[in-house]
Amino acid sequence: MKASELRAKEPEALKKELDDLLRAHFSLRMQIATQQLNNTSQLRKTRRDIARVRTVMNEKAAAK
Repeated sequence: MKASELRAKEPEALKKELDDLLRAHFSLRMQIATQQLNNTSQLRKTRRDIARVRTVMNEKAAAK
């Protein structure tokens, strides 16, 4: 997911995207704890996507 794609979305869509990513991150953490996660790079990608969404949300809030 690119920041330019996120900037085109509405604030409500960003909140939903953030919620989905947080749920996915929790799921990945649980898979690590139970030794079920094979591809650990997914965790890093999810964390970075969460940061991107939060950054865009903060940019939009500051622009108001």
